[in-house]
Amino acid sequence: MQQTTKVQRSRLWLAAGLAAAFFAAVPGLAQAQTFPSKPVRIVVPFGPGGVGDLTARTVAAKLSEQWGKPVVIDNKPGAGGVVAAELVVKAEPDGHTLFLMSNGTAVTQALFQRLPFDTVRDFAPISTLGYFDIAVLVPDASPFKTFGDLLAHAKANPGKLNVGSINVGSTQNLAAELFKSTAGIDVQVVPYNGTPAVITAMRGGQLDVAVEILGPVLPQVQAKAMRVLAVTGEKRSIVLPDVPTARESGVPAFVASSWNALAAPAKTPRDVVQRI
Repeated sequence: MQQTTKVQRSRLWLAAGLAAAFFAAVPGLAQAQTFPSKPVRIVVPFGPGGVGDLTARTVAAKLSEQWGKPVVIDNKPGAGGVVAAELVVKAEPDGHTLFLMSNGTAVTQALFQRLPFDTVRDFAPISTLGYFDIAVLVPDASPFKTFGDLLAHAKANPGKLNVGSINVGSTQNLAAELFKSTAGIDVQVVPYNGTPAVITAMRGGQLDVAVEILGPVLPQVQAKAMRVLAVTGEKRSIVLPDVPTARESGVPAFVASSWNALAAPAKTPRDVVQRI
């Protein structure tokens, strides 16, 4: 009889545990079934016109079509992506506020002594959106015809060249700093608030070189306004197969690429994350 009582109690505890787990999951299931119930916002830590912004807008258009609800882009550049990330972390974790992440977001933790969030703990990853080539560019009228020409001039004229990138802590900015250190050159890395600003500065003569993601600047290259001296991937870009890599051009350690991903606040129900 005593043994039977113990078995019954065990079964009761098991049943209670299963019931608790089920009812804990019910709100998430219910949210997923009705999601989205209002417009969805994707917060982008860059200004309009860059690869992150263009990627987010492409994804937003597809999701809006699929869900039948507006998906809007909220550009929040500045502070190495901290402004945008903090906004998402503090948002209601219901899936209606999402974050466009990049390489820069992933390393932010190492760049700042104090942050109002933890990159790993405070975000729920949803999906990788794409990988992108990075290029070293010059104005078409530049005297530098090759990556080697650029390196030789930089070494002979320390501190004289201005190299453009976007926001401090962005993928492009980190790649520009990597270029500086791996090539052993002294150049001024100048961050701008978005790719369009880098293009404007380049075409206006304020920059000698830019380190940028290839996609958004490709129209400038095709229009003969800019030239690509090298790409920074392990292999040549399929878009510009005749352009050498930095590794081929004498800087074997200068290897970098970019990626974007979508994330939600960490406490977003798993079923909602899976639906997105």
